Amino acid sequence: MDSLAQRQALDVLIRQRGEDYSSLSRLLGRNAAYVQQFIKRGTPKKLSEDDRRTLARYFGVDERELGGRSPERDTNSRMVAIPILDVSASAGPGAVPVSETSTAAMEFDSRWLKRLTSSSPEKLSIIRVRGDSMSPTICDGDEVLVDTGDGSERLRDGIYVLRIEDTLVAKRVAIRPTDRAISILSDNAAYPPYDNLDRSALHVIGRVRWFGRVMQ
Repeated sequence: MDSLAQRQALDVLIRQRGEDYSSLSRLLGRNAAYVQQFIKRGTPKKLSEDDRRTLARYFGVDERELGGRSPERDTNSRMVAIPILDVSASAGPGAVPVSETSTAAMEFDSRWLKRLTSSSPEKLSIIRVRGDSMSPTICDGDEVLVDTGDGSERLRDGIYVLRIEDTLVAKRVAIRPTDRAISILSDNAAYPPYDNLDRSALHVIGRVRWFGRVMQ
């Protein structure tokens, strides 16, 4: 945006909002004639970044409307497709998986994934949760991002997808500090815990890193 367009855009905002030049000049900590001179005479040629930002916030508009630059695109960022598997994890009586093939995919920003986990995208998948034993944290129909690179070797307190016999379950794992005994817990108090389990009895699929929910 050139200087004339910037001045015209600011003048339109001032007229629409019923503001006056001197009050806005004081808002910027400038002399009373500063904004009027900018708009009418082009002095200064362009607003400083601080002045532009202050005015944009005051009027509640994007800085680009007053000549700010568009955000630079991060060339290191890309979208990564994470497969949605044709399988459900039980948060209730139990769900027996029929298959574990990908039926679709959900895309995530690669930078966001790196902040979330050190695992590679190939170690991530999305499955749907069935049942209410993990509510209100995870509800029936929610989709969870499972990190299979963060499993039994780094087992710690948190929500995991586990395989118990032929059933996948999404449960909270708690490890007792004194003797490292493991409990499998449900966030819904109506479901009893499973206490004092041996680590060898658990088949950990992966840690739940994120969940998505369709708002009703």
